[in-house]
Amino acid sequence: MQSPAQPGGLGAAPPVTTLTGDEIVALCKQHTLFEWSAQANVNPIPVVRAKGVYFWDADGKRYLDFNSQLMCVNIGHGDERVIRAIQEQAAALAYVHPAMATEPRARLGEALARIAPGDLNHAFFTTGGAESDEHAIRMARSVTGRQKIVTRYRSYHGATAGAASLTGEPRRWPAEPGLPGVVRVLDPHRYRCSFCKQLPACTLDCLNHVEEIVQYEDPNSIAAILVESVVGTNGIIIPPDGYMQGLRSLCDRHGILLICDEVMSGFGRTGEWFAVNHWNVVPDIMTMAKGLTSAYLPLGAVMVSDAIAAHYQNHVLASGLTYGAHPLSCAAAVAAIKVYEDDGLIENARRLGRVLGEELERLKVRHPSVGDVRYIGLFSIVELVKDRATREPLVPFNAAPSELGPMSKLGAFFRENGLFTFVRWNTFFCNPPLCITEDQLREGIEIIDRGLDITDEAVAS
Repeated sequence: MQSPAQPGGLGAAPPVTTLTGDEIVALCKQHTLFEWSAQANVNPIPVVRAKGVYFWDADGKRYLDFNSQLMCVNIGHGDERVIRAIQEQAAALAYVHPAMATEPRARLGEALARIAPGDLNHAFFTTGGAESDEHAIRMARSVTGRQKIVTRYRSYHGATAGAASLTGEPRRWPAEPGLPGVVRVLDPHRYRCSFCKQLPACTLDCLNHVEEIVQYEDPNSIAAILVESVVGTNGIIIPPDGYMQGLRSLCDRHGILLICDEVMSGFGRTGEWFAVNHWNVVPDIMTMAKGLTSAYLPLGAVMVSDAIAAHYQNHVLASGLTYGAHPLSCAAAVAAIKVYEDDGLIENARRLGRVLGEELERLKVRHPSVGDVRYIGLFSIVELVKDRATREPLVPFNAAPSELGPMSKLGAFFRENGLFTFVRWNTFFCNPPLCITEDQLREGIEIIDRGLDITDEAVAS
């Protein structure tokens, strides 16, 4: 069958598919495995093409991508400038040994040094976020000669063995015992704070808590504190003013390196190039992926300070990856960064982030099932509760599929009405591509507004 036509531009001719949607799903389920799922429960959308903020299934149904797929297609789908850059690079040089130098690698390193904060002027290229986080802690340990890594319980840093060990949330459990030397602390989660609770103002005791744990663990044994600048899949947890600055100060006092995971929050998602920019904090190491190429090709990077790069002038960087600094991926990233700049996407995320925040606040007022909304730029979440007074989640923490009840119904409503987003436990996300228009943003909010009648009914019953 042939999918519907897409007007205009490079690659506009629709792809020819020889399988129906049902056949695509059946073959995928028969011969491939899907992530984070019992395979009997998966029900994937058979996607055949995408453009801008929309994608289409094999039957021609259009979906508004309100999550940038996995919070990564930041510039939107099918951008002809990035596609052309990949095509031209493939024609010239598809792959070389990662110890060789290429023009896309050179240009990407230069571009990242320009947009990264402070003296983060040096990039080690990986194939994704999990690898970036693993290499970040390896560097921290080798540079400091220390072993312990402090992370947080609401964190997600990847699914490889080391990155899963760094992760705090339940997806680490099947990978345990994991890496030794990982110490966890609680998050600065204002809505569910273990310290301020329902006090009228933040006390920053979440920061004092980190200091206390550091003292218990011996500061001289800690190589790094690793945090998501803004927590992503575990709740869009935005640190209070003073928290990131406090972590920076704490690390400086004890010779600990600060590693900021910007895999999800980087590249304009929060209305700044990187989320740490909101607090004028410069980490020693910063990891990235996802928006680096806008997911057009796999690529990650570990940005390090001048001091750390200087260490490796005379010490071996004991790491290597077959696909490190892959020419096609580097070319895609160079083109994607130019799109961010030429189209003003960082500014658009900042401007429409204010509109999104206003609309989410209206949903909170209108729908009794909405306990909290959290947003920064186009990085946002809606948290649903049974009771606003007690803040009891609408479904349990780490709920099994059989416990999801109204959340499953809400997800089904979104899908039926052509809205794609990430529904997890008692939350769902609103993270559209940064190229979205105000009209398209409101199109998504209107579907969400109707869908929340389902969860309101569950609360009322």
